Amino acid sequence: MRTWTVGDVMTKAVVSVDENASYRDVVDVLIERRCSAVPVVDAGHRVIGVISETDLLRKIEYAGDESARVFERRSRRGERAKASARTAAGLMSGPPVVALAGTPVAAAARRMDAEHVKRLPVVDELGRLVGIVSRGDLLKTYLRPDLDIQADVENGVLRAFLVDDTASVTVSVTDGVVALAGRVGRYSSAELVERLSRQVAGVVEVVSGLTYDVDDRQPVVAPAPFF
Repeated sequence: MRTWTVGDVMTKAVVSVDENASYRDVVDVLIERRCSAVPVVDAGHRVIGVISETDLLRKIEYAGDESARVFERRSRRGERAKASARTAAGLMSGPPVVALAGTPVAAAARRMDAEHVKRLPVVDELGRLVGIVSRGDLLKTYLRPDLDIQADVENGVLRAFLVDDTASVTVSVTDGVVALAGRVGRYSSAELVERLSRQVAGVVEVVSGLTYDVDDRQPVVAPAPFF
């Protein structure tokens, strides 16, 4: 069964800024490209950080009165440093939260949630920028045609994991909802098909009407020896 990865949904034409880019250059990039963050790369095109609109707004935030700045010096020195930074290297947040192109879509979604970020720069094995993936990109899997999802369930799940029961199981997909019907030999087979079908890219829900001949959830108890 094919697993969709970040490389399948990422944006390849990604904009980045050099670590020596000026504050004004970074602002120009965000406004021109209508994006809220941009990766920062070194001379080898390796991702070393990310600059967001929040990072850039520190300069405005710390332009208040002197009493406010005195308090902030004590409690938020790192953020104040960004307010006085002139280049991308000083403005960026790091180390960056990135993903390899081969990262499964589900794993990327969990990483975004855990790190509280809206996008992930995508890098190769050497850490070089090859794309960017956003929350919206991860949702592209749910735009897959129903017929494509059905084919994946039939070929990647039924034919791969049901040796003798494939002919007795039917699949239909409507708006991403997979309906399974038919009869299999064991409960464990029915449970496996339902679980794997949920993992197919684009599946919204699985409604299983599968029945089975043998309930193999209960262990077989050997009869007590007769003396």
